[in-house]
Parts: sequence; structure tokens; C-alpha cells
Amino acid sequence: MKKKPVSIRNIAEELKISVTTVSFVLNGKAKEKHISKELTKKVLDYAKLINYRPNQIAQSLRTGKSKLLVFMVEDISNNFFSKLARIFEDIAYEKGYKVIFCSNENDDEKSNELITLFNFRQVDGFIIVPSPGIKDTIENLIKDNIPVILLDRFFEGLDCNSVVIDNEQASFDATQHLIQNKFKNIGFVTTASDQSQMHGRLVGYERAAEENGLKPNTLQIPFNEIIKGKGKQYIKEFIDQHADLDAMFFATNYLAQSGLEVLKENNPRLIKDLGIIAFDDNDMFKIYDPAITSVSQPLLEISTKLMEVMLPLLKKKDVTETSHKVILKTELIIRESSLQK
Repeated sequence: MKKKPVSIRNIAEELKISVTTVSFVLNGKAKEKHISKELTKKVLDYAKLINYRPNQIAQSLRTGKSKLLVFMVEDISNNFFSKLARIFEDIAYEKGYKVIFCSNENDDEKSNELITLFNFRQVDGFIIVPSPGIKDTIENLIKDNIPVILLDRFFEGLDCNSVVIDNEQASFDATQHLIQNKFKNIGFVTTASDQSQMHGRLVGYERAAEENGLKPNTLQIPFNEIIKGKGKQYIKEFIDQHADLDAMFFATNYLAQSGLEVLKENNPRLIKDLGIIAFDDNDMFKIYDPAITSVSQPLLEISTKLMEVMLPLLKKKDVTETSHKVILKTELIIRESSLQK
């Protein structure tokens, strides 16, 4: 027979004090409520002795706070998102919050299903890397006074808190770096997406090419084809059709990984002959031969800003009072792959 959980009423009866006093002590309000150190210690020692665990559901219903945050990304296994999530988890924990991580696979149906589920479970707030068609869902969360921060990308025309990077400038600077190193026929491999982050990267590349009188060479792969594992096929055909390319700029780290595999499998010499840059760094890029130049996003700064924006939202009675749109700078980590040949 399952053992019945211990309640604060059981503790109160055993110590012959009020339920209210026990509640204040266990919720860290002993000093505020002028409860003596001796009695506080007595309650905490007994709670530890009997291995008391609070009923989180009852607690959230009583306080209106679950102390849980949802961190929804495109793919939690992606090196960029997994590192970001790990840093954010530590920052949230220090502030008294636990984090639920999930992946939406850039799929609207899955995004909406997960948001509905966690909203029903009364989490305190959402950090979301949004899939392309959930603008209305995000807007409804805000109307329901639920704290939301968009990460990595945003929706034009939606007044919502966001923490992103300056994708256009980062892409422009990376392309400019290749041009300064005498590369003239630069291929840009990206996803076929209108989402803000990918649009910014494409615009930055095209602007750098235009300002230097170069012709853009762009491959835009449908995201569902990448999910099906067909990205390498698209990249191979692109390289075969553009034999004059002297450099390649990959708009994501997973596209760079696919591109490097294609080169190794079909023409290993090109790995050293081409100028190569990847957007988003990866630990593996350091040990490639040559080591791969990358656009690095400031993971610690992003995570810190997310919590700086989230904490005031969690305390506001009206989350629409203020809206913060944080735009951070990247760093171009220059390695061997982008240097003049």
C-alpha cells in the first residue's frame, strides 16, 4: 500500500503549533513573520527528519506560482541550443526557478500543443524559439498576462519581449572578412525561411556582396528537406553546379556540418582550398583541419539577459506594461579556414 504523503498539518500537529506557522517557516518567511530562530529550527529539523516534500500542485494553486519556466527551442540536441539551455538552467536555479526544456522542431502544431500543455500546468513563464506560424498563439499568451520572451527570432509587428542577436550585421561582417581575404565567389548556404534570424543572415550576406560588386550565390534548402536528411544532397548539387566557388558561408552550424561532410566525401581537397565560415560555433570546429572560422553568439550574455527580462515580468500584474527588445552582438572567431589561400 502506497504511503500517504506527509502534510504541513501533520507537522503542525506533531509539534503542537499552528499550520500557519509551519507554512511560514517552510516558505522562508520565518524572519518576516517574526518567528523565533529556535522554533524555525525545530520545524525545519522535523521536516528534514520525516523527509517532507511540499505538494507542488497545491502550492502553485495557493500561491499562483509554480516556480517553473519553459525553455522551448527548435532542437535541444543542437549544440547552440543545448549549451544555451545549460547556462540558463544554472542562472534560473540561482533565482529559485526550475526549467522545463522541450523541442518544437520548428513545427507549429507541436509548438501549439506544448504551449497549451504547459500553460494548463500553470508554469510561470515561457522562453520560446518560435516556429513560423505561432504569432497568434504568442499574442494570446500575452493577452492572458503570461510572461513570454522570444529567443533567437521574433515576429514583425508583435509587441513581445525578445532577446536576439544582430544577425544581419554578423552575416555582413563574416562575408566582409572573406572578401578582405581575397575570396570573390562566395556561396551562401541557408534554409528557405522567412523567419527573422535567417532573413537577417541572408540580407547581411547579400549586402556585403553588393557593396563589393560581387554576385551572390545562394542555396536555400527547404527546412522539411533538412529534417528528412536531404540537406547533403542539396549542398552536393550546389557545389557541383558552381565549380567556380572559392568560399562557402553556412548560415547554421548544422548546415556547416553537412557541408563539411559533403566536401570530405566527394572532394576532400576543397576543405583546404575553399574559404569556409559557419554561423554558430561548435567545439568540433576547433579540431578540424583546417579549423573552421565561425560566428559565435554570446551564450552567457544571452542567458543573463533572458533572466534579467524575465524576472520583472514574473512580478508584474500586467506583462504588457513594458516590452524589451534586446539585440546583442556576435563575435567572429577567425580560424584557418577563412584565411587567404
